[in-house]
Amino acid sequence: MKLKYLFTTIAVAVSTVFSSCSLEEEVESFTQPETFYQTQSQCVAALNSCYIPLKSIYTYQMMLATESTTDLAWAASGTQDAQLDISPSQPRHGANVWTYGYRGVMYCNAAIAGITRSPLSEQEKTPLIAEGKIMRAFYYYVLTSFFGNVPFYTVDVATEEIQAEVAHLPRMSAVDTRNELIADLQEILPQIDQIRTSEVEGNRAGAAMGWMLIAKMAMWNKLWDTAIDAIEHLESIYGNLDQYPLEDIMFRNKNTPESIFEIQHTYTAGGVVYTSNVAAVCMPYPKTTGSAIYAGVEMPELGVDATAWSPMRPSPYFYGSLLYQGIADKRDELTLVHTTYNGQTFSPNGQFFGPKFWCPGMSGTYDSNNYKVFRYADALLMKAECLCMKESDQTLAVEYLNKVKRRAGVDDYTFRNWTKLFQEIMDERARELFGEFQRKFDLVRWGVWYERTNAFTGYASVQNNMRPCHEYYPIPDTEVVYSGYALDNDAYKADGL
Repeated sequence: MKLKYLFTTIAVAVSTVFSSCSLEEEVESFTQPETFYQTQSQCVAALNSCYIPLKSIYTYQMMLATESTTDLAWAASGTQDAQLDISPSQPRHGANVWTYGYRGVMYCNAAIAGITRSPLSEQEKTPLIAEGKIMRAFYYYVLTSFFGNVPFYTVDVATEEIQAEVAHLPRMSAVDTRNELIADLQEILPQIDQIRTSEVEGNRAGAAMGWMLIAKMAMWNKLWDTAIDAIEHLESIYGNLDQYPLEDIMFRNKNTPESIFEIQHTYTAGGVVYTSNVAAVCMPYPKTTGSAIYAGVEMPELGVDATAWSPMRPSPYFYGSLLYQGIADKRDELTLVHTTYNGQTFSPNGQFFGPKFWCPGMSGTYDSNNYKVFRYADALLMKAECLCMKESDQTLAVEYLNKVKRRAGVDDYTFRNWTKLFQEIMDERARELFGEFQRKFDLVRWGVWYERTNAFTGYASVQNNMRPCHEYYPIPDTEVVYSGYALDNDAYKADGL
């Protein structure tokens, strides 16, 4: 890990993260952290830095890595992540996730340490420390989901000696890492406001985000009761799913009440730009230059200035098996467009992903949508899964699955047996959550990524390149060398990569 003390960089960038926070601290003050954390505004400024690495992780490459190399989608993209052309020497987006994931960890550790020793009252400190711990847990959630076992540390890298020690840490069991983070969050979350993320000023990480992370990590570790307990906290905060409009799942609808965590983006022509480019790989393609014609169809809502890249497309399994036959699913028209749009047929014929991901009026690839990462519907499906895994209450498990189905306007599921219920939960997660950066994580967690992707992708390049080791990304070779070979890619060596 090439960890450096980057407070100067933080200070320059931090004011762009949340428009609701006006930060006027001098750059030089960040270079002396022992004297910086003196006021609440300074502590908040440090916490703002914890969000900065997200924009370099959640890009179109993250979408390709987590959604297009699964059973649900494929992309004939020149981006090698979409082809699984990945190895320790060519880690592709894995290099970004590693670098910026650990940069996020470092920023969080520094902020937590600084706020802890600040002169603020305990009442003032607690929600700020909680926010830092929630964000730290999120980065480790991403790192362990992406790489498996990774180095784990919570110390502030404030000296060269600590930096050297951290740089030579080996992989730690992802199970142990998650257990430590779960315990850390369980201790502090009850001490902060139990409100929806949309009610937190600036849509920052709060209790809802923390409970969701506990549930996610507990399910990786097969701690079903721990996950259920965390989800029940979310239920007390969010209430009935029916109150949240289905249209709000579209990325263009920002910081909606159902959301638990979104990656924040803004775009103003000639002003501050904080965007990414997921929409560019989700629009119909090709686009006719200088017009609003996409794959031969006039689509004025997308505008004339957008740039479309080689797109993700639904797999034969998604398009042919997951979609209900003869039953209207309200999500279908949001997630997919079929061979026609507004009565016009795409040329060449094909299926594309739909308005859930489009950015109306996009300029170039400046996708200013927010990216949905965690939503309440996800939590309800997670509870259905936990109950299914426990095989303890079939009626309740089915009820939580049907809560999500009913909002989509589809018929209730009727219990047959536990195996079929689990398959239905897998499929419902695909229908509800596609494009929210987690299908691959789910498949790996279920232990079926290689089998299902190989069977259902429909993309020869993925099938030809994929190896069992590809369920996790490799640690970049440069980081293995930098660690003095404390780190390894043994699974990739075993598969000849």
